[in-house]
Amino acid sequence: MTLEPDTSQAAPSGPVHSMTLYGIREEHPGPRWQALHDATRDAYHRWYLSEGAAARPDLPTCHRMLMSHMPELAADGISRAPLLVRNYDYGLDLFERVVYSSAFTGRRVLGTGDCLWGLLDGMNDVGLAVSLAFGGRPGSSPGFGIPLVVRYLLEVATSLGDVRSVLRRVPVNMSYNLTVVDGSGEGLTAFVAPDTAPEFSAARVATNHRGTVPEYPERAQSLRSVERQRLLLSLLDSDPDITGLTSAFLRPPLRSTEYGRAFGTLYTAVYRPNDGVVDYLWPDDSWRRTFDSVDATKTVILKES
Repeated sequence: MTLEPDTSQAAPSGPVHSMTLYGIREEHPGPRWQALHDATRDAYHRWYLSEGAAARPDLPTCHRMLMSHMPELAADGISRAPLLVRNYDYGLDLFERVVYSSAFTGRRVLGTGDCLWGLLDGMNDVGLAVSLAFGGRPGSSPGFGIPLVVRYLLEVATSLGDVRSVLRRVPVNMSYNLTVVDGSGEGLTAFVAPDTAPEFSAARVATNHRGTVPEYPERAQSLRSVERQRLLLSLLDSDPDITGLTSAFLRPPLRSTEYGRAFGTLYTAVYRPNDGVVDYLWPDDSWRRTFDSVDATKTVILKES
């Protein structure tokens, strides 16, 4: 897909940032994953122990929880067509910048990596696609990090029914919205939070709050969450074609250039799970990955306004 850049806007006056993404195809963790581990281990280790070792579960506890809730992983170490479009807004310095194609449990999975084997978004070879967004509710509790839950969904789920079943039994550590589409084109959004039963909605949009009325209005306002949700709902009501839909994701307010406060859009991802294709988009660039894409890199320029 090629999108023409919008030249009607004034040229950005702020700084620019160079970002290189790494596309990896590796059925099981191998030398490329090991290189990723070696490059990020120290930073993850500092973050993990930032509150002290006593605040984190030990290795036997982690393994026991995996065996109890996600044994398949523990054993092995918005249109008529099925489509999922998402913007990922975050801090550039905290973004792993890896697109990983794998077959850890035998099922082919392709997605944007986080925390070494977790995923921010992705799809599998039976037509399921999932993306995550912060759910707006503060606080945390013992449970699994959401990137690992997204990975697990794509490894074991083939339908929306499977997704509901997994989310009802797997505990999560923070609040998130998960948007899911399956191979038939049916979709749902799930709000998950610690110590709370998941809430499922037929809505096909999710921003950074639960439902339609934010529980924490000030936080939602700082992220323009309601404004973005209303625009997305309006877009779906207009039944846009794929070009119109993706173009909206590449413009404000859906696209953010606030990289200085760790809330800039790092990429727009367009998943077509039945075709096995994901397009990463920026206002004047794009990058396509499939399950079979060879290892490659992609450098893009992110501009602050």
